[in-house]
Amino acid sequence: QVQLVESGGGLVQAGGSLRLSCAASGRTFSPYAMGWFRQAPGKEREFVAVITWSGGSTSYADSLKGRFTISRDSAKNTVYLQMNTLKPEDTAVYSCASASARAFFAFYNPKRYDYWGQGTQVTVSS
Repeated sequence: QVQLVESGGGLVQAGGSLRLSCAASGRTFSPYAMGWFRQAPGKEREFVAVITWSGGSTSYADSLKGRFTISRDSAKNTVYLQMNTLKPEDTAVYSCASASARAFFAFYNPKRYDYWGQGTQVTVSS
């Protein structure tokens, strides 16, 4: 089993920054990629970003390019999401997820991922 634990969420004013962390544990943790998703109240889960674990290749939701940066520290089994110039519409629960090498779905599809964290709340005030 794999456990994912997010941290770093909170309340921030518009224009501010936050860095989310997702720490992974478990004997079987060997992902092909790690992703971040978010879900605002009353809305569907939305893809934010993904990073491949070995090569570090990244991909972002088009609307978030330039403001959000995903990175990972393989030695710490941790993936990060740096969020800058935050806007009230970024308010959501942010969750990380791990994906195996099986490629039945694209990385922007939540079905691509095998394990999920419980999420961390990010609230951006105007």
